[in-house]
Amino acid sequence: MKKLIISSINHNLNNAITLLDVIDSDTYCNVSVGPYYSSVGSHIRHTLDFFDCIINGLDTNDIDLTLRKRDEVLSTDKEAAKAHIYALQETLMSYVDVNTDYLIHVTDNMGQGKIRVNYTLESILAHANSHAIHHYATIGYILSSLGIELKIPGFGYNPTTPVNKREGI
Repeated sequence: MKKLIISSINHNLNNAITLLDVIDSDTYCNVSVGPYYSSVGSHIRHTLDFFDCIINGLDTNDIDLTLRKRDEVLSTDKEAAKAHIYALQETLMSYVDVNTDYLIHVTDNMGQGKIRVNYTLESILAHANSHAIHHYATIGYILSSLGIELKIPGFGYNPTTPVNKREGI
């Protein structure tokens, strides 16, 4: 199961690389779209932060999703984001043979303070993948609002969305 989850994540991260290859730097950094005035780059950085929290906490069995680095270079530099994605993919591949017969402690803030819950490696990685898809959908909204039409099959859509309802970006 872990191999399929990591393969799915890497597929979604490859879609991000495709996006970064086809948009220009001004589009990547554009913060003119309301109501949140966030950029494509800030959403890419945010999704990478989530994966970084997993990687940084896995060895100590203490993943804290509230300790995101928020490296602004990833928000503004497409090439830095791509390099980060490639490194992340390599790290994820190293988890294929990792023992996951234990619970992982994950801290997050659900809006009323920090809470610690137990996950498996598979469940936190699946959560991170769904989180990335959610932000890809927001990226699609930003690009559409900027009048940019790109076609990356499945980008921003949950895999359970019927194919005839998918329009891509």
